Amino acid sequence: MIIKQISIFMENTTGRLADVTDLLAKAGINLRALSIADTTDFGILRMVADQPDAAVQVLKASGFTARETEVIGVEVPDHPGELARIMALFRDEGVNIEYLYASLEHSADKAVIVLKVDDVNAGLAMLEKHGFSTIPSF
Repeated sequence: MIIKQISIFMENTTGRLADVTDLLAKAGINLRALSIADTTDFGILRMVADQPDAAVQVLKASGFTARETEVIGVEVPDHPGELARIMALFRDEGVNIEYLYASLEHSADKAVIVLKVDDVNAGLAMLEKHGFSTIPSF
């Protein structure tokens, strides 16, 4: 299934991440996965929230630049080599991975990774064809 990811563009200053997470916490929005990439001046916080539409509204109302993107959440067996196996499948099927990050979700023998691919439908079809479980929502 397709998951809505939220990307927030923010200044790379002390406390800015605290501002974002506090804002979402006060709105009762739970974060399920997150990643941050930074440059000297700006950062991009990517997250999956339990209420993505509400999160975007709250962020925009507070002056943040935020947008939604479609990503895939997939359960990966938590064993050495499993991520490499999935990466090889994407390569072999010709589906480009733009980026990925780990989720906060985890069970005893499975981890969840979030993937941004160039063709979400092709990525989903490929994962299903090879027996991987995708996450409809967190």
